[in-house]
Amino acid sequence: MNTLKVRLLIAFACLYAAILAGLGFVLGQLFPVYMENTVRSNLQEAQQHLSDYFTSEKIPITDKQQQELVKQLPDSFLSNDLITTRWHFWLILVIVLFIAFVLLMFTTNRLLKKLSLSVEHVTQTALELAQGNYRARAYESSDVATTALSKSINVLARNLQDMTMIREIEQERLKTLINNMGSALIMIGREGEISVVNDGFLKLFNKNHDDVKKHVFRELGVDENLEEFVDHVFMTETPYRKQIEITVHQQIKHMEVYGAPVIGAHGHWLGVVIVMHDITELKNLEQVRKDFVANVSHELRTPITSIKGFSETLLDGAYQDEETLLSFLEIMYKESNRLQMLVQDLLELSKIEKEGFKVDVAPTSFNAVVKSAMEMAHIQIEEKNMDVHLEEEGEVRVLGDANRLTQIVVNLLANAVSYSKPDKRIDLKVLTHGEYGVVEIADQGIGIKQAEIPRIFERFYRVDRARSRNSGGTGLGLAIVKHLVEAHNGRIIVKSEEGVGTTMRIYIPLAS
Repeated sequence: MNTLKVRLLIAFACLYAAILAGLGFVLGQLFPVYMENTVRSNLQEAQQHLSDYFTSEKIPITDKQQQELVKQLPDSFLSNDLITTRWHFWLILVIVLFIAFVLLMFTTNRLLKKLSLSVEHVTQTALELAQGNYRARAYESSDVATTALSKSINVLARNLQDMTMIREIEQERLKTLINNMGSALIMIGREGEISVVNDGFLKLFNKNHDDVKKHVFRELGVDENLEEFVDHVFMTETPYRKQIEITVHQQIKHMEVYGAPVIGAHGHWLGVVIVMHDITELKNLEQVRKDFVANVSHELRTPITSIKGFSETLLDGAYQDEETLLSFLEIMYKESNRLQMLVQDLLELSKIEKEGFKVDVAPTSFNAVVKSAMEMAHIQIEEKNMDVHLEEEGEVRVLGDANRLTQIVVNLLANAVSYSKPDKRIDLKVLTHGEYGVVEIADQGIGIKQAEIPRIFERFYRVDRARSRNSGGTGLGLAIVKHLVEAHNGRIIVKSEEGVGTTMRIYIPLAS
């Protein structure tokens, strides 16, 4: 900016010098004409005064002598005053022109300095805007020459700041949307590099941003089914949807995957985007539904087939034999009861699983609940000649529904009796554990395989189907128990060893 100022100052100096030189030249040319006219006028006046003087003084002089005397006057004028006046004129002219030049240069320098400061500030503001500092503003001075420029720069800065803010807000919204979309997302560039990845993808494959940043997709080590899907989208460059199975952390997950090419604003192919939605739970629910329908059909078919078969036999004439009639009717009655129990348990389970189901909780004695359950199950216990031992750790009061808690303990106690051989022992304990009241039921039955423990609370799941059916169970008892315990904000823990026995622990929050 200083270089520009010096150049402008030199240019103005040359311009002023040329103008003043021209002005001096013109004045220098006009001055002799002015002096000649002045001398001629003065000469005429002198002649007149001289003639009048000779006349008034009556000096004897001829006309010829008077004319000779007058001719000698211009020489005297030129030789003295005129020459002096010319030198004075040129000296004054030079001094005036020099002073005018100095004043003009001083004024121009002040104006250029003020203008250069304003332009320099505007330039600095423009440079800061170019570097991304959209908060920079130019000083709007009173100088008309730079005010419009400063205002324009400030309007540009405000527009850039607003656009940047809008872009940042949109980027933040997009980032929030991508990270909270509930599905795993990854965008892969044309060369296979990872461009965008959301938290869902990182969580699914147990990765962090450093693991995927500036890496190629092939280096992630994902399941080959997913790699084949990505290759298909790359090769076809068309949207593609498919359900695949992938292995993640030694677990098989069902994924619905959608892939599509990413096209830029000018039609350039930028890569592909892959969205993965975990449908493992949906697949499991679908399988549970299928199993439920199959199990219900199987459980209903057995008693219905028995009732129908014995009815047809009686109708064919077997009713005439009283002993056969009574035997068949007893079997039909048992199968009807079993069918009724199955329907009741299904209705009960449906009621418990219904959204909004709540239990009427109140401070309840866990000790009394266990004793009541033992009384209800005493017939089954006596039939198998089993010994039930109760150990109590003082009075334990929990926050629960007494009837539902009794139903839980009765179901678990009935299971312990059903899956134990006669003359075995069942141990019951009532105790506290932290903020929970605990009931523990330990049997010496057939036990459960470790792989089957997570499934025992499924509807109609049986560890030993033959033994369960002979015991008259519906296969829904433990499913009902699980839902009732969860309705009390509690939990149930199972420990078992095949051939040794099973221990079940119910945790219900203590009453304050």
